[in-house]
Amino acid sequence: MARLIETATEPLRQVDVDVVTLDLVENGLRNARYEMDEVLFRTALSPGIREQHDEFPLIANRDGKMVVGQFGLSIPDFLENFDGDIEEGDVLLTSDPYSCGAAISHANDWLVVIPIFFEGRIVGWSAMFGHMSDVGGKTPASMPTDARTIFEEGVVIPPFKLYRKGELADDALRIILNQVRKPDWNRADLNGIVAACRTAARRVQEMCARFGIHTYNSALDQLLDRNYRAMKVLLQAVFKDGETISFTDYICDDGLGYGPYELKLSLTRNGEKVTLDFSGSSPQAQGPINYFINENLMRMFFGIYMITVADPQILWNDGFYPLVDVIIPEESFWKPKYPAALNARNHGIGRVFDLFGGLLGQTNPDLLNAAGFSSSPHFMYSGNYSEGDRKGEWFQLYSIGFGGIPGRPLGDGPDGHSLWPSFVNIPCEYLESYYPLRVERWETVADTGGAGVHRGGNAVDVAYRFLEPGTIAIHDDRWLTYPWGVNGGEPGARSRKWIERADGTTEVLGSKVHDVPVQRGDLLHFVTWGGGGWGDPLARDPELVALEVRRGLVTAQGARRYGVVCDEDGVVDTEATEKLREEVRSTRGPLPTFDRGPELATILERALEETGLPAPLKPVVS
Repeated sequence: MARLIETATEPLRQVDVDVVTLDLVENGLRNARYEMDEVLFRTALSPGIREQHDEFPLIANRDGKMVVGQFGLSIPDFLENFDGDIEEGDVLLTSDPYSCGAAISHANDWLVVIPIFFEGRIVGWSAMFGHMSDVGGKTPASMPTDARTIFEEGVVIPPFKLYRKGELADDALRIILNQVRKPDWNRADLNGIVAACRTAARRVQEMCARFGIHTYNSALDQLLDRNYRAMKVLLQAVFKDGETISFTDYICDDGLGYGPYELKLSLTRNGEKVTLDFSGSSPQAQGPINYFINENLMRMFFGIYMITVADPQILWNDGFYPLVDVIIPEESFWKPKYPAALNARNHGIGRVFDLFGGLLGQTNPDLLNAAGFSSSPHFMYSGNYSEGDRKGEWFQLYSIGFGGIPGRPLGDGPDGHSLWPSFVNIPCEYLESYYPLRVERWETVADTGGAGVHRGGNAVDVAYRFLEPGTIAIHDDRWLTYPWGVNGGEPGARSRKWIERADGTTEVLGSKVHDVPVQRGDLLHFVTWGGGGWGDPLARDPELVALEVRRGLVTAQGARRYGVVCDEDGVVDTEATEKLREEVRSTRGPLPTFDRGPELATILERALEETGLPAPLKPVVS
């Protein structure tokens, strides 16, 4: 356990903080968190961080409780697993999920933690982790889809002092960077993360100097307590005391041919507290899809749903954590036993949001969201230039795909959007300037969003034409199970991947593959999945459906899912529409709360016929 070395002896005092000062501190922290992002974006080299923003900052109080952040990580768990003194000027680094209590969840995430000192005492912590595009291992991008242990996934950095009292551990860093394929990227990205954390530390120190250390510390306590009080009210208003609700979803496969993996979440309220219980989920996977999740991170996911729905402007933080107990069985999908592989945990991260949506929406169907683009699928392309001035030079791309956001009570789901609100697309011009490929298509796919009074967002088809021989890797999901619709809304379409070879043949690809050879002229279609629909499709305005036909978001044939008859130009036949809608209403049964598509047994039976891929085998205990 970490030992904090402080020279200040005066105990911190609790003082009253007026509302103006509290607001200034709150917004100062909010601005510092965004400044962390900007510092990194301006200094990183990898496109995953510089262009797509695959990084997550945090600022915590002196006890390690998050007061502002995007994704969150557990500083207390990190400190619990760090053995040694922590002093002013130290910068801590790790990429080992098993050595930091799952404060991070796979080895590609490099986590930097900095203690923030002011006048001889720790007043807080700044932290940030970013996804490194490569950390070594047996395949470019370090995410082998057939990995069975973390040892196959590249260099794994134990918690250590990257800087000791301000002095860089240069030898250690050289050893680490010698294991990776793009050391210049890793060094630049790491330097940017350190600079971002130091920037946050300076902003906290400035607030301590401006308001006084006792006022600043008391203000953080008030911000934490505000969320505690807000959550206590919300829990009692939303959940019945003593009642248990449950929801189940799936990860389609593990990359080794086994699946689907059942993910179950139950919630029970007992008095002021709730318990989140993951019992009943599948055992840990043999493949790398396991999501080793920290209990505090699960509390944070829960809080995002609860607090931001009640007040989107509130600065959510760790204050409510004592109100939420979390049960995660050992050696399960959510808590695998060392040294289980973890690199493809991105599907589990996303599916958590579908689980919470399906679970919490049961208490009030009007607040229920459909299933959406609950992942951040990866596409990787690498190789050596074969000719020209750059002959022999190594190139390597890591990028994140987008898809359909679910239909919601307030409206349609956006088309071709990221799961994470802060992620942005890598511009096609950037890709074509820095990599030997051409993007021949980047467009939404009509009819892939689930039909509903509020349509699910459409998937995207990104078509990559390769200009150099190399290998590609893909990490995706929802090729087997459907993103479900709610309150009568229909499911969204599943994902698909295939290569049109330069020799005229076509090859269907699985959703989790690596080291797939490509040749000059091959064309990859990377099609993601759509969001589920919300509400009765027959209640959607026919003219809105016609508008989307004209815009290419819905086809004329697809319009019939809404009971709308129109031509290819989007001109509605009103009489035929009314007749079709009446026919559908008279023959269909009650609208289901959840529409998952066919039964799972039927989906498995039809897998090869419908997807071109064999059904996965029943998971076995690893």
